[in-house]
Amino acid sequence: MSTAAIGFLYAGATLGAMLSGIPIAFALGFVALAFMVAFMPGASLDTVAQNVYEEMASITLLSIPLFILKGAAIGRSKAGQDLYTAMHAWMHRIPGGLGIANVFACALFAAMAGSSPATCSAIGSAGIPEMRKRGYSPGFAAGIIAAGGTLGILLPPSITMILYAVAAEQSLGRLFLAGIGPGLLLVSLFAAWSMVRFRSEYAAAKEALERGGPASPILADEQYSMAQRFSTLPRVLPFVVLLTGVMVALYGGYATPSETAGLGGLMALALIAAIYGVWRFRDVTPILTATLRESTMLMLIIGMSLLYAYVMSYLHISQSAAAAIVAMQLSPWVLLVTILALVIALGFFLPPVSIILMTAPIILPPLKAAGFDLVWFGVVMTITMEMGLIHPPVGLNIFVIKNIAPDIPLSDIIWGTLPFVILMAVAILILCLVPGIAMWLPDQLLTTTR
Repeated sequence: MSTAAIGFLYAGATLGAMLSGIPIAFALGFVALAFMVAFMPGASLDTVAQNVYEEMASITLLSIPLFILKGAAIGRSKAGQDLYTAMHAWMHRIPGGLGIANVFACALFAAMAGSSPATCSAIGSAGIPEMRKRGYSPGFAAGIIAAGGTLGILLPPSITMILYAVAAEQSLGRLFLAGIGPGLLLVSLFAAWSMVRFRSEYAAAKEALERGGPASPILADEQYSMAQRFSTLPRVLPFVVLLTGVMVALYGGYATPSETAGLGGLMALALIAAIYGVWRFRDVTPILTATLRESTMLMLIIGMSLLYAYVMSYLHISQSAAAAIVAMQLSPWVLLVTILALVIALGFFLPPVSIILMTAPIILPPLKAAGFDLVWFGVVMTITMEMGLIHPPVGLNIFVIKNIAPDIPLSDIIWGTLPFVILMAVAILILCLVPGIAMWLPDQLLTTTR
């Protein structure tokens, strides 16, 4: 069989395995093993364990379970609720301040936890009821939290960026720094939309009141004294110090990413023990269990994805596909748009981890040949995958929100997230026009050549 025929057969078998309902890791592993048996020397089966181990024996990948531990420790405490309360107290006077407070709380929590679902759950469980109680429409409240939660895979420490750094063989430090500017850009866009949507809902409520209808809670004027504002800070500031300490340790050259992850995990456990009294064995066990479960699942997906990519490379599928893309002689920007459209389509069905590891061998060589900075593209690709977390049919954050607010119709949640999908597309366009938003900070702080 020709390489092209094997490639189409490989893609078809993968799609069939995915649609069968088999867990992603086992689907990828099954397809890879089947093609090893069919098209590779018999001796290659003897090296499966060795190949997977060698691919996964990366000091960078070691940081993943440690960052997951940090996220689990923070996510399973009351840190999210306290962070939300503090943000609301300080921003309530801004039009739409409650929605903006939720956006900022999501951004800060995402930077501490590094997980989109954990951010949605931690901030949403407190933020959505409070927004609805104050007159925000259910779809608006759900959309803010679902979109804010996606920042977990963009702002450092991002597990998604760790995997991209491994797949693209790029500096993890540069990737983390490159995510900060675009992360702040998205926070600003989300906050601006929250203000615009709030003014619209406020005007509608005021008009209804003038026509003799009931007074909506959105018209109420809340007040917080300075004493009340400052009283919210003692439980929040230690976690901000944790975030700052982790960043200083990493970018100050005091620790490697894995050492930084270990430091962050231990500091997070110490903080929840000191602030929330979570130190007994029965309290810590759920955190360790969640860490072990998520780490095992993720590392299994990574291992099988790397085996899948190894088979694809051995059979020259990825090289042939990359060469075919280059041979099409697309202009650089058409090539970029085509690849991002592919990532969006894959986002309908696959999580970011699988998208990165499955597509990197195919899409990165043509992009590099076209002159794109792979660190910059990593940020753009991450935002594109963020869109996949909140667009149907398999937007993970949509179902997280549905789980914590089951009385909100799924259609309302989807319509509430769509404006944020558009804002992410706008952010990608801005990054294409002004790449320095992503690259200025790593270029200033790191001397590593691109």
